[in-house]
Amino acid sequence: MKPDIKICGLKTPEAIERALKRGATHLGFNFFEKSPRYVEPDIAGKLAEPARGKAKIVAVVVDPTNDDLDEIIALLRPDMLQLHGSESPERVLTIKAVYGIPVIKALAVRTADDLKRVEAYIGIADRFLFDAKPPKGSELPGGNGVSFDWSLLTWLDGSIDYMLSGGLNKSNVGQALAISKAPGIDTASGVESAPGVKSPEMIDEFFDAVEEACLPETTSGS
Repeated sequence: MKPDIKICGLKTPEAIERALKRGATHLGFNFFEKSPRYVEPDIAGKLAEPARGKAKIVAVVVDPTNDDLDEIIALLRPDMLQLHGSESPERVLTIKAVYGIPVIKALAVRTADDLKRVEAYIGIADRFLFDAKPPKGSELPGGNGVSFDWSLLTWLDGSIDYMLSGGLNKSNVGQALAISKAPGIDTASGVESAPGVKSPEMIDEFFDAVEEACLPETTSGS
């Protein structure tokens, strides 16, 4: 079955148009100011309009204050919030209670112990995003173009709904899906020609690779 596909860190109408044309289920807008994918909330709101009702609009935030969320939600009107910082289960509950918007909780993964953190958020977050832990020295919690051992995900309870992120591109997404059986995937740097610069051609190549990976297996007979 074809996974949900989220293209994250969108900043141009051309990239959004191509992602929609190829069947992206989620479009992410990044509000972490240190990221090359950062976009002002008012601009994000205008960019997202053609996608409304066609794909889920996701606001990607890192340890946001309520004032941050007030502005972003008013201007973008997202379908989901992606909390990509160190937000505690209690903070996630508070955000959901205040804003009434489904939450994707991102968790950074390098070892099996990192995945155990998911237990505290089960029944609180609506979906998870498992991303690779940032390399040493990086100021970005995601979008670093690095991966983790996808086989770690095989221990997860099948009822846990998640997206796989971290260094996914046209060359490795098929292998990532084969190993993890992820119900959703997320890419940012994997479809960029330079940091923060989405390439419509690379978006095409990514979707082509996913479609090839999801083709039914054929068996040869006599």
